[in-house]
Amino acid sequence: MKRFLLVGAGRDADVFSWGDGRVLRRYRKGTDATVEADVMRYVAEHGYPVPKVFHATGPDLVMERVHGPTMADAVVDGELDVDGAGRMLADLHDRLHDIPSRCSPVGEERMIHMDLHPLNVMVAPRGPVVIDWCNARDGEPRLDVAMSALILAQVAIVAAGPRARLARALLQSFVSAVRDDPSPRLSAASALRRGDPNITVPEAECLEDAERLVRRVAAG
Repeated sequence: MKRFLLVGAGRDADVFSWGDGRVLRRYRKGTDATVEADVMRYVAEHGYPVPKVFHATGPDLVMERVHGPTMADAVVDGELDVDGAGRMLADLHDRLHDIPSRCSPVGEERMIHMDLHPLNVMVAPRGPVVIDWCNARDGEPRLDVAMSALILAQVAIVAAGPRARLARALLQSFVSAVRDDPSPRLSAASALRRGDPNITVPEAECLEDAERLVRRVAAG
């Protein structure tokens, strides 16, 4: 019987070493991972940087193991400067939003991630790789940008010391570099964020302040 070594854990899933340069991502509540796998394959076909998907069945997704720190860890450890991280995050948004919607390829909707923040970007030797596609969908790019900006603003408010200062600086760099203005869709992003069952009490309580912070940053 194959034995798995736990190498990471998120709010919804655990990640185990599979061997041969692969990992198994298993949802704890039985979420169907095949939907996420299909999205990852689709964006990969358009040249977007995601881990290679090997197979998915039920709550299990076997994919490439990406080596390197998260963007968040790289910034905190000084391996990546804040301005560079903000521009990198903005570029990942812009590149994703250039990919047509799967359902309406000629419409205004594009591919959006809806959780694209520094903990979901791996800084690999080949460049940044985006992980955790369970919230991805077809949608409006400004909503995607608003969600990422709001998450950064929440960290800037809730975190303490250097992490808060780094999050605020990263927010400023990201908003100034990204193509789409998050302001028109901040209220919608805040409502979605509030409805997230995984959100913590401090994160929920600071949402209004986070929205105001993003608006101030976007206004220059």
